[in-house]
Amino acid sequence: MTGIEALLRTTARLRAPDGCPWDREQTHRTICDCLVEEVSELLQAIDNGDVANLREELGDLLFHVALHAQMASESGKFDFDAVAREVNEKMIRRHPHVFGEGVRLPDSESVVRQWEQIKQQEKGAAPARIFKDLPPALNSVLRAREVWKQVRKKSLRPGDTVATEEIEQTAKGLDEQAAGRALFQLVAACREAGIDPDSALRRHTDAVVRACEAGA
Repeated sequence: MTGIEALLRTTARLRAPDGCPWDREQTHRTICDCLVEEVSELLQAIDNGDVANLREELGDLLFHVALHAQMASESGKFDFDAVAREVNEKMIRRHPHVFGEGVRLPDSESVVRQWEQIKQQEKGAAPARIFKDLPPALNSVLRAREVWKQVRKKSLRPGDTVATEEIEQTAKGLDEQAAGRALFQLVAACREAGIDPDSALRRHTDAVVRACEAGA
């Protein structure tokens, strides 16, 4: 049995009627935050040049792929093999200079241009979009949430980096709509002030972490 076969068997077992309660409760949507965390940890391993951790984090990410595929299989939509076959066929189709009779390309820029041309042909003419496609970013909001979770859980002391009473007061009666509006307006205000909100939140979260570590 190959490693991937063993992983797929384990994943199916976890989702079985007599499997793990937590795994059985999950949906594509409920494990989104976990997926973001795994990608963040993978990028951290790459940044640190930590080969052993890189292998582990790649495994964690692969488990998420297997879990999503298992969920889809249970609803009769697709399975892991279909996922693997589709991406394999896409790689072959979009690299005619390697696998087909396409002209050999001289550099990576030519490869990217050809990739985009083939992609456009496959998807057809796309309707005009107000916003251009943006690359996915690490979720600084999720990190801040998890740091605050640990602050409360472990009774850490963040010093003057956090106004706990203000947080508790704001939380009273707060609903998703109001939170979304307030967050959007703050992000928009950052844009008007020439501040990168993602960097601002990430750096302040780092400051909270440092304060908690100093006060521990």
